[in-house]
Amino acid sequence: MDHQHQAAFDISSQAHQHDFSHHTNQGEQRTLIVLTLTAITMIVEIVAGTWFGSMALLADGWHMGTHLAAFAITIFVYRYARKHVNNPKFSFGTGKVSSLGGFASAIALAVVSLLMIIESITRFFEPQAIAFNQAILVAVIGLLVNLVSAWILKDDHHHHHDEEHSHSHQDHNLRAAYMHVLADALTSLLAIFALLAGKYAGLNWLDPVMGIVGALVISKWAWGLISLTSSHLLDQQCQTTENRVREALKDEEIEITDLHVWHLGEKSLSAVISISSEAPRSLIAYKQLLQHIPKLRHVSIEVHK
Repeated sequence: MDHQHQAAFDISSQAHQHDFSHHTNQGEQRTLIVLTLTAITMIVEIVAGTWFGSMALLADGWHMGTHLAAFAITIFVYRYARKHVNNPKFSFGTGKVSSLGGFASAIALAVVSLLMIIESITRFFEPQAIAFNQAILVAVIGLLVNLVSAWILKDDHHHHHDEEHSHSHQDHNLRAAYMHVLADALTSLLAIFALLAGKYAGLNWLDPVMGIVGALVISKWAWGLISLTSSHLLDQQCQTTENRVREALKDEEIEITDLHVWHLGEKSLSAVISISSEAPRSLIAYKQLLQHIPKLRHVSIEVHK
């Protein structure tokens, strides 16, 4: 006879709870502040660039527009997740929406880095006159704005030592916005270095070189964020937690015939376990053995005699 049971991991309740989202109002408020700050800076730079005929100001203003779009995605994701948190159409809630937002922003970041490389290579073959004073001013303003934004967006969660928990307690959506700000700050910093070298040492070729260096660093960040979020979106097996489940059940006279562990949200894991036993215990007994495992919040167990 087969005994089957599926329930939320809270063994004290039979009600299914599928709120596995990790976003906080604080994260949304931080992003909204940075979005507003970025929008104001973008408008000022575009207006000033048009008024003073400065291509550097104008270009930086439109560049900030790409990051503004990324912040808009971040805000949308927070509000969408909150609005649909108890929507029965989502089998396991909206816990992965944050990862989806982070993935979309990471793609945007990768596109920005590609455009930077193309523009930098173009400037090698078609050098342009640089208005150093205006360009340096723009870069300094951009750097200050982005440093303030990075401070506002910085995720305060502590990292864990094992590979599965590394970064997993971070809000992917907030992390993506933070990476956009950090990328812009790096671009501004490298630009300041290149412009000062060009103005005082005549090393104008450093401008496109620093553009390529910055783009490569940004593309590496983008790839890291894409890898992290895609592993959640594609239900990659959580090996560390799988090993903990096997360890917790090893003293029982059972055979684990099937085991799947995956992310429902950034701080929530689900497990489906199939057990074969000559003398099966109660499902509650098996679940109690797993209660100490971090982030494991939704467990389904199937027992075959």
